[in-house]
Amino acid sequence: MTAIGAPLARLEGREKTTGIARYAFEQGPEDDVLYAWPVQASVVTGRIVATNADEVRAMPGVVTVLTHEDAPRLQESDDAELLVLQSDRIAYRGQVVALVVAETLETAREAAARFVPEYAEEGMDVVLTEDHPKLYAPEQVNAGFATDSSEGDVDAALATAATSIDATYRTPALFNNPMEPHATTAHWHDGRLDVVDASQGTSPDQSTIVALFGLDPSSVRVRAEHVGGGFGSKGSPRPNVPLAVMAAMVTGRPVKIAYTRQMMFAIAGYRTPTISRMRLGLDTDGQLTAVSHQAYSHTSSIQEFAEQTGEVTRHMYGAPNMLVTHRLAGLDVPTPRWMRAPGECPGMYALESAMDELAIAAGIDPVELRVRNDPEVDPESGQPFSSRNLVACLRRGAELFGWDGRDPRPGVRREGRWLVGTGVAASSYPAMAQQSGARATALPGGRYAIGVNATDIGTGARTVMAQIAADALEVPVEAIDISIADSDLPVASVAGGSSGTASWGWAVTKACRHLTALLDEGQPVPPEGLEVVVDTTEDVAAMGPYVRQAFGAQFVEARVDLDSGEVVVPRMVGVFAAGRIMNPRTARSQFVGGMTMGLSMALHEHGLLDPVLGDYGNHDLATYHVAANADVEDLHVEWLDERDDHLAPMGGKGIGEIGIVGAAAAVTNAVWHATGVRIRSLPVQPDKLVGALPSRA
Repeated sequence: MTAIGAPLARLEGREKTTGIARYAFEQGPEDDVLYAWPVQASVVTGRIVATNADEVRAMPGVVTVLTHEDAPRLQESDDAELLVLQSDRIAYRGQVVALVVAETLETAREAAARFVPEYAEEGMDVVLTEDHPKLYAPEQVNAGFATDSSEGDVDAALATAATSIDATYRTPALFNNPMEPHATTAHWHDGRLDVVDASQGTSPDQSTIVALFGLDPSSVRVRAEHVGGGFGSKGSPRPNVPLAVMAAMVTGRPVKIAYTRQMMFAIAGYRTPTISRMRLGLDTDGQLTAVSHQAYSHTSSIQEFAEQTGEVTRHMYGAPNMLVTHRLAGLDVPTPRWMRAPGECPGMYALESAMDELAIAAGIDPVELRVRNDPEVDPESGQPFSSRNLVACLRRGAELFGWDGRDPRPGVRREGRWLVGTGVAASSYPAMAQQSGARATALPGGRYAIGVNATDIGTGARTVMAQIAADALEVPVEAIDISIADSDLPVASVAGGSSGTASWGWAVTKACRHLTALLDEGQPVPPEGLEVVVDTTEDVAAMGPYVRQAFGAQFVEARVDLDSGEVVVPRMVGVFAAGRIMNPRTARSQFVGGMTMGLSMALHEHGLLDPVLGDYGNHDLATYHVAANADVEDLHVEWLDERDDHLAPMGGKGIGEIGIVGAAAAVTNAVWHATGVRIRSLPVQPDKLVGALPSRA
């Protein structure tokens, strides 16, 4: 049995479950440490005209207060959110306007509460609409994808279609909320800046710090040994990083900073609200003739982030006439960032909801409609897929779920006070690999040391890297010593885009194979070890012309209470085709987690924007609801036996994000089938249903 494919328990599992593992805020020296607390703007826009900084500095235990008047000057950055305390201008409510540094956490918090700036307020513009006057076409959308694309004549095809639909779907602002908030510990040690950050990538962290502060790269080390989740929000440095470094530079002492849960809703990133107008046309044979996806989202007034909401539509189903557009409005809001499956998550909610409506209008089974329109090559580029097993996922999922024999009529199945329905949606996510480095060292006595700057944000990356190394070296996993998440290791990519395992694993495989070749040639192992360092830049650049995607199908049963409109999901089934699965135990956790997050998106999560105060009113976990144990009853996951060697030598694809893609649509499609009520604006909550439900009598 090879190590890859074995359900190996997490190598650090005992440390995490017993509390031995130390996270960013718990790291660093305990002596002489200071605590920093950000002060956030209490107005939406304007400028600071005065502060009581001197009064706060005079408080017992306060070491310093940094404001725009005296904070260290930063170099230019392509991320304006990192240019903290550089200006008196306020761009959104919650933006950092000062940093209090004190001897204790309690003192820092109290002093920050007493810091009261005087503002010259200006107006606000915070509500996204599809006809907002500030909408524009960005040069490109997130990840470098094209803003607009067009093929054929969509309007003409829709006019002659046998069946067509035109519907608009909306998702609210969604917030990442990992278990561990953003936190950083920074201190100077022997002339070197040592930073421990709650980060999804220490290499990007290091390069950002170097650029912002004009430091020599060799003088900055960033570590992230344990990270308590991220969901994309820690994929690039947030303001906590430059704030901690600033405070350490000014005071000359170790400094710790951690966001509160409330701060996470303004200065940690979030998923933008989206609006998607979907127009689909079908011929008499059930073949798509037209697909149009017009997407709208917002960004802040200081930094552009354009969610690639319509990108997935370009690759999902074939049609001779296709139109995908993105429009963006720069509003007086915090800057959105990555959140698990950016683009694909809200985009597939819209597309898969529209496909369900089209199937109903045409009288075609929703599974069959997707099967009929599964393309042989990528609809946008015409290139072959490295592998595409969506139809197999749909067929297997239907079998597991018991889809056959489903009465297509809505609102006909009742069990007591409950209406019962079922729904389906497809899933897809790009399979990517990024250039990364790795180090492999043969040690005396038959052990091996592997160094790869992977970041384990709870996915099991540390364990899977050890499994990959063991197979490449043809030794047991127990012979591997693994080091990760340290910028002193060879440069590696961020834990994001479901690309980590492919990127880091490719580098580990390459390093181990080179090392094995040296040993096979008879190279001796010196006392300090025989070391090989590699990089995959050329390998990644030489990848063949394939479109690489993972696919899946999700099936949901929904029950709706006739009296209250409450929605319960007693069972979900997900079947995925994501290449070779490295570790079934950790893989199942990722699929289940993604599906649960999609369920949460469908039924609970909703950033409620107060248009008067210009802020999200429910910025804590008491009022921003997420799925809990009681919401997740029977959730079944399977994956197909698939191997894709067109991505990385291990044959796998990324699995961290695909579980959330399509899940919300499967839920809302099931709610429609149960009730006959179509909800096109998430989340589906009782107030949207109860008035439209029939009487129980």
